[in-house]
Amino acid sequence: MHALTAAELGPLYRSGELSPVEVVRAVIAQVERLEPRLHATWAFAPEAALAAAAASEARHRRGAPLSALDGVPVMPKENIGTRGLPKPLGCAAVDCVPEPEHSPPAARLDEAGCVFVARTTMPDYGMLSSGLSSLHAAARNPWNPERTPGGSSAGAGAAAAAGYGPLHLGTDIGGSIRLPAGWCGVVGFKPSLGRIPIDPPYAGRCAGPMTRCVADAALMMAVLARPDWRDASSLPPQDIAWDRLDDIELRGLRLALLLDAGWGLPLDPEHAAVVCAAARVFEAAGCIVEPLAPFTTPAMAAGIDRFWRMRSWLDLQALAPERRERVLPFIRDWAAPAAGYGAADVFHGHAQMAALRDAAVAACRRFDFVLSPVAPVPAFPALYASPTNDPASAMAHIGFTLPFNMSEQPAISVPAGMTADGLPIGLQIAGARHDDLGVLRLARAWERLRPPLPPWPMT
Repeated sequence: MHALTAAELGPLYRSGELSPVEVVRAVIAQVERLEPRLHATWAFAPEAALAAAAASEARHRRGAPLSALDGVPVMPKENIGTRGLPKPLGCAAVDCVPEPEHSPPAARLDEAGCVFVARTTMPDYGMLSSGLSSLHAAARNPWNPERTPGGSSAGAGAAAAAGYGPLHLGTDIGGSIRLPAGWCGVVGFKPSLGRIPIDPPYAGRCAGPMTRCVADAALMMAVLARPDWRDASSLPPQDIAWDRLDDIELRGLRLALLLDAGWGLPLDPEHAAVVCAAARVFEAAGCIVEPLAPFTTPAMAAGIDRFWRMRSWLDLQALAPERRERVLPFIRDWAAPAAGYGAADVFHGHAQMAALRDAAVAACRRFDFVLSPVAPVPAFPALYASPTNDPASAMAHIGFTLPFNMSEQPAISVPAGMTADGLPIGLQIAGARHDDLGVLRLARAWERLRPPLPPWPMT
């Protein structure tokens, strides 16, 4: 039962064939069985989850579920504020004070009747694409626990692949949903900026679903995309047919194929082969596929890196020295050069966000969607902070994901294949700004077209 999708659970709950209590018990058992190896969760609360499941069961018996997700287990990332729980941000230096209220994404899931089973882990401040943390044991990849699940939505990627229930919620500012989704072989959707209200909002920052299938991601979007006044940058509410995933005509769609990010690590040949094979499948289905030249420059990437280093350095300087020492050394070393930056360095670094946004929108405007790798390399060792494990090149692997945060375009990672040694490879599909439904529809079409994938790990 722990492996059933949300799309499958809803009808079974409504017919009485399954109970939310039975399903939540099965998820709890799966977590207890695998957590000693994966370290994907924090604030695991089985008793509270069973009480919420019993309340959902009663609503279903009355024929009055709160939504299509009533009684479905969910695990938000630990930086999604939930009432009564602290928000440690994966870092031993954070002063953990209980949150007074749900953040917008948690509030929508709670209103929908979802059952919160646990929160999923992340690296310090979400500043790494790995599961390394000064607060938690390093999160592991279910396909190979010696490898990272990616990050910063590290626990969410691992939990989704390991069958800790169907619904997981991550956040993404440079690839933090799509990278772990790609490396863990699950679906990870970064919507258009503002589609899901979030608190606090920030340039490029999105919350989004991490699930085992596109249909479940769409079910989450129907709930998460509801308005919340606390995000002043959120998009106006729209009546989007999230349940109409099959309404897409592939013949004649113009798809770009991006195989060179323009900077960062070179593309691994196995990843290139899987993405090119996906492009050929779409071509056979009637799409028009054309190569897309790189549009991100090393100067853009370096500028954004400088800006983020300064932001982190200021955060670290605000801590008392003894608390600062608790932050992962890799992050302290990465931020340290910002001590020598001047105002012009930071201003020009920030300006590269707009430069990358404009370049991405201009490059993509001739196409309906863009196909690319999610990451240039496979999942790296679990105790590395990044693929290079070098603070000087901490961002070298986000060349394919970062542009679509800065451009505010929706982008999704969907499983596309495996490396020779059994590690997942993700396909990224990006769409025009605000065409969230179109991206989900093309991803759903890919699920139907792609070759068979291996069974889920750790079953």
